[in-house]
Amino acid sequence: MTEQDKINRRRVIGGIGAGIAAAAVSPVLAADNSSPTSDSAPAELVDPTTKYPKPPFKGQSQPWPGLAGQMDPRPDHGETSYKGSGRLKGRKALITGGDSGMGRAAAIAYAREGADVAINYLPAEEADAREVIALIKAEGRKAVAIPGDLRDEAFCQRLVSQAIQQLGGLDIVVSNAARQQARQSILDVSSEDFDATMKTNIYAPFWIIKAALPSLKPGSVIIGTTSEQAYDPSPDLYDYAQTKAATMNFVKSLAKQLGPKGIRVNGVAPGPIWTPLQVSGGATQEKLKSFGGQTPMGRPGQPAELASIYVQLAASDASYATGQVYGAAGGSGQP
Repeated sequence: MTEQDKINRRRVIGGIGAGIAAAAVSPVLAADNSSPTSDSAPAELVDPTTKYPKPPFKGQSQPWPGLAGQMDPRPDHGETSYKGSGRLKGRKALITGGDSGMGRAAAIAYAREGADVAINYLPAEEADAREVIALIKAEGRKAVAIPGDLRDEAFCQRLVSQAIQQLGGLDIVVSNAARQQARQSILDVSSEDFDATMKTNIYAPFWIIKAALPSLKPGSVIIGTTSEQAYDPSPDLYDYAQTKAATMNFVKSLAKQLGPKGIRVNGVAPGPIWTPLQVSGGATQEKLKSFGGQTPMGRPGQPAELASIYVQLAASDASYATGQVYGAAGGSGQP
């Protein structure tokens, strides 16, 4: 091959290489140089300290377990604000306490992320539950309502069985339902009160998880709702705070037990959140009026502000997160 032939050959090969490189880069350049649309416009910043109502709140009281629909101001569970993106498409979730509070926020978010959802609640909470069921169905997802008292072991077993049967399986279990009654002194906590709180907050998750576990495949998730009370208990929540510490510990213990099986277990630890727990005996009237005012943000949180945490912990892209407790307390509490 002459020297001129070698030069020509190098030019041809160089030209082919340049063409391949240009073809590989051009789609990226096209994406980078594409003109922005209205959908890609940046969202405006929102000051979190003024996003929701601040105390003082007016005094109000409801019989246990209370209804979100009768609270003033009414809690925001993300009914109009949460936008899904298909992160839980095809998943099947059971949420206890799904009629109000964080359970309701999770149910709405899960449906908008593509999941079918079964919710449990007390019969007295039917009015709130009907709203949640309607919101789930509005997303084109299967909605299953299973009312009943979690203090009954046999009901907890039926709850799981019905959820699996009506959803066609189960891969997300959110143990969220809780009982909270403020008592100024341990002397004011009756054995009946103590027993009801323990059975709702500790026994029920044990019964439910035990019943669900044989049906949970690798990739499934269990999420417990603990609280800042697990780390910094209030003096008037003696029994409730103990249960939230227990929830935190079952999350960490069970995560180690189920990790090798590919089942993740995590927790959410809210601070002061505006839910029916507070107006149905969970807080004194004096505390209710200033509820959340002690946080650095100067207000209580709304259930909608925790919805994305429940979604993240359930989503498959959080596959390395297990045994974790995610806090949302407006700057106070732990973790």
